[in-house]
Amino acid sequence: MVESAVILPSDPLLPRRVDPHFAWEAGALRAVGGDHVLLDHDALLAGDVAAAVRRIPAGAGPLWYRGWMVPTARYAELAEALADRGRPLLTGPAAYATAHELPGWYRTFEPLTPASRWLPGPDWSRSALAAAAAELGGRGPAVVKDYVKSRKHEWDEACYVPDLADLDALERVASRFAELQGEFLAGGLVVRRFESFARAADGRAEEARVWWLDGEPVLVGPHPDSPAVRVEPELSAVRPLVRRLGCRFVTTDLARSTGADGASGTDGAEGWRVVEVGDGQVSELPSGADVEALFRALLKA
Repeated sequence: MVESAVILPSDPLLPRRVDPHFAWEAGALRAVGGDHVLLDHDALLAGDVAAAVRRIPAGAGPLWYRGWMVPTARYAELAEALADRGRPLLTGPAAYATAHELPGWYRTFEPLTPASRWLPGPDWSRSALAAAAAELGGRGPAVVKDYVKSRKHEWDEACYVPDLADLDALERVASRFAELQGEFLAGGLVVRRFESFARAADGRAEEARVWWLDGEPVLVGPHPDSPAVRVEPELSAVRPLVRRLGCRFVTTDLARSTGADGASGTDGAEGWRVVEVGDGQVSELPSGADVEALFRALLKA
């Protein structure tokens, strides 16, 4: 059986070395006897896929990617270029898009995630925003994001809408979000019901990130935004949905609902909710996490 290798981004200044952000992952790979190859991430984003893969040896077996987020169209180009070199990606373009972008995974996880509506493209009319708000009940708090990311660090300015009944506020926050995202806006706008989650003493959400490979959890750890907050989520309701999604390597961010907001979709009951789903190749690992079990599983998959 041929073990797979892992693609890591190269250092933009020293292209024969791993990007410093991922150097510790390269070390963890070496510790379990794994191998990595280098991708020029900047060249890939610029559309020069031949330059991006020039340091990846041809014909030596399948590959996982671990690195910075890649737009779905660029990922498809990367997959094609690597297949031509005899190095197929173990997550194909369709599976990547399914796990990476909310419209791909939302229907599968709808019972456990905040109610959401999305508007494709970079421009949205006031009437389209009003229709999305109406489909979410027309009142109560919400957040806006794109298909992949929010701007939660600009919470009041470009993320949180106190009441969907205030269409002016929704339009203002959505416009500011789009302005700040600029060329990095992924797919379109998502309007998502706001839910209240349990919080630690420092005010951070008690959130966990679970890494799944072929439907089984191989690493449960803190969310990268709050690496000191450790919780043990209940996975019994999430596991069948991960399997139903059908993507080999995914992450789920889970938080425990307080049931404090009437629009949470939890009917007032406490329970673990799916805050976000992601492709495992581009989901951030919390620094210091024990990732050797994860890499061992990937190398043998």
